[in-house]
Amino acid sequence: MQSVRKILKGSSFFQLIVNTLIFVFLLIELYPIIYVVSCSFSDPDAVNAGKVLLMPIGFTLEGYKRVFEYRDIWVGYGNTIFYTVVGTIINLLVTLPCAYALSRKNVAGSKFVMIFFMVTMYIGGGLIPGYLNVKSFGLLNTRAVMVILGALSVYNMIVARTFFSGSIPYEITEAAKIDGCDEFSTFLKIVMPLSKAIVGVMVLYYGIGHWNSYFSAMIYLDDREKFPLQIFLREILLQSKMLQDTVADPSASVEEIMYLEQLARSADLIKYCVIIVSTLPMMIIYPNLQKYFEKGVMVGSVKG
Repeated sequence: MQSVRKILKGSSFFQLIVNTLIFVFLLIELYPIIYVVSCSFSDPDAVNAGKVLLMPIGFTLEGYKRVFEYRDIWVGYGNTIFYTVVGTIINLLVTLPCAYALSRKNVAGSKFVMIFFMVTMYIGGGLIPGYLNVKSFGLLNTRAVMVILGALSVYNMIVARTFFSGSIPYEITEAAKIDGCDEFSTFLKIVMPLSKAIVGVMVLYYGIGHWNSYFSAMIYLDDREKFPLQIFLREILLQSKMLQDTVADPSASVEEIMYLEQLARSADLIKYCVIIVSTLPMMIIYPNLQKYFEKGVMVGSVKG
């Protein structure tokens, strides 16, 4: 059996199968992206008729023009960028020192603290108690609630803790102490320069989480001037769906149907454009962090 596996592994036929499967998986991943991009440049009537499969039909930039004229999109963009940048910085300031402290052998009670953190991963207070708690702190309808809630992800903290314990030798920190460094200086000047991989992974994890976040805004925000981009995107998608359902209502008059069809067409025209506009920053940032991500996902996988 082992000899057969060696023959298949070294044969061109085996390599052909592997390359074919990789190509198929690549197509499966790329097609939704290509489809959305094509729909954003296509006539919405062609999109609704199912004529767009791969390339744009009835090429138009009207959707992007409408998006750039839509004030709420820019308000949401500014808010999302603010929440992502400030929120990610707060996440790093909380997660990395906590993970480093719990990774050190000389920290008393670290096991108890880890158990306390682990419990929160499986047991939550619930939505209503959480809402009342936020209200009691005066955070309702404030930008602070979007960057303070979820400041520490226990999963991300465990990943960072595993990195520090497995990649930062205890002897290095001991040598720094002998040279006169305190704990803060050791962490800032010794540990952090050696931890670019995990910092990149944390930035990617937290940044994408903030960029795609919408549920907290739905619960805790009322002011549209503070809404993130994803809330406005959700409104456009729901509006398009509701208008289509209303057009299909047989009780509507001809004038109402024509008006609603026009509104539905406008919503269909910009919804794919908004999807592209909202995902473009993450698609640009990810390749720059990919090398750190590849290192970070291997944390804890190899020992000895």
